[in-house]
Amino acid sequence: MPRTFVWHRTRGPKQTPKEQPATQGKVQIKQVRSEIGHSWRIRRTLEAIGLKHHQAVIVKQDSESLRGQLRQVRHLVEVTPVEE
Repeated sequence: MPRTFVWHRTRGPKQTPKEQPATQGKVQIKQVRSEIGHSWRIRRTLEAIGLKHHQAVIVKQDSESLRGQLRQVRHLVEVTPVEE
């Protein structure tokens, strides 16, 4: 019999930060957790953003479509605005 997944309250972030509206600037995206054990959709989303491996860091132009992708993988990435 396969093991049943059990969600533990102590795992994962206590809160996720509030979504900020898209700006005209750039954002730095860092992958802080691995994609191992997640669905193929989450893996494809990370690949579409440009993150290839754990601890990868990229800088991208902020847009609404990028925000939608980041919302799907917000538990795996850390987003900070870039000062130019």
